[in-house]
Amino acid sequence: MMKKTIATLLAKKQSGEKITMLTAYDYTTAKIMDECGVDSILVGDSLGMVMLGYENTLPVTMEDMVRHTAAVARGAKDAWIVADMPFMSYQTSVQDAVYNAGRLIKEGGAQAVKLEGGAEVCEQIRAIVNAAIPTVAHVGLTPQSVNAFGGYKVQGKTLAEAKRILLDAMKVQEAGACAVVLEGIPAQLANVITQGLTIPTIGIGAGNGCDGQVLVYQDMMGLNDGHVPKFVKQFADLKTAMKQGIEAYIQETQEGTFPAEEQTYRFPDGVIDMLKMEGLL
Repeated sequence: MMKKTIATLLAKKQSGEKITMLTAYDYTTAKIMDECGVDSILVGDSLGMVMLGYENTLPVTMEDMVRHTAAVARGAKDAWIVADMPFMSYQTSVQDAVYNAGRLIKEGGAQAVKLEGGAEVCEQIRAIVNAAIPTVAHVGLTPQSVNAFGGYKVQGKTLAEAKRILLDAMKVQEAGACAVVLEGIPAQLANVITQGLTIPTIGIGAGNGCDGQVLVYQDMMGLNDGHVPKFVKQFADLKTAMKQGIEAYIQETQEGTFPAEEQTYRFPDGVIDMLKMEGLL
């Protein structure tokens, strides 16, 4: 299988074939996803919550993103790898944006970077693209703006909000973004944006009219506790399977039935006798 690129995703949009994207943050998971044929892997700053235990994405650092992106890049040989730019890695200046995007490509092994925002980050998008780095935009519900939004709330429900998001999507395309994530917006708005753009749209909580979909893999695999967003579908129940395996391991270890003979190494014939002759036993 050939390495997938942004050209792969663009061809799918043009042909009407849906794009598949999932998040991953480690080598093993990325390798499994790659073997399944997922089009793209997003190393999301969502790792702040699902891997590092933070309340939101804001504490995630560039070092976190570089380390996890590099692990994913070692595991996924075919999928198109996109790395999130964490909070304050691009908002401070255009120079910082280009430098940090470059780190995710050079040190992390990503093929593209993603940053949140619309009109306010178009200057950064242009500069990163001018540095020959494919850039994915992210509009609608942007998790790094959780404090400004007052929580994780669906965006675009009013005329003013819908107009802003629509214009943001158009502006990031004009700035050179190669794709755009649409998060937490009404499906009708996502449909209008998808039909109006030439670049692929990837939806998360934006209906099935987008060119593709992305989910956090812990959500879709049933690994997360607590509130599950409406847009999440659980495709497997790994938490139950993991708990059953761990509980069985604890029980068998406590009973002394693990390790059994088939998990045990033995001396070759005669070694015990030789040790006794040496006076060691």
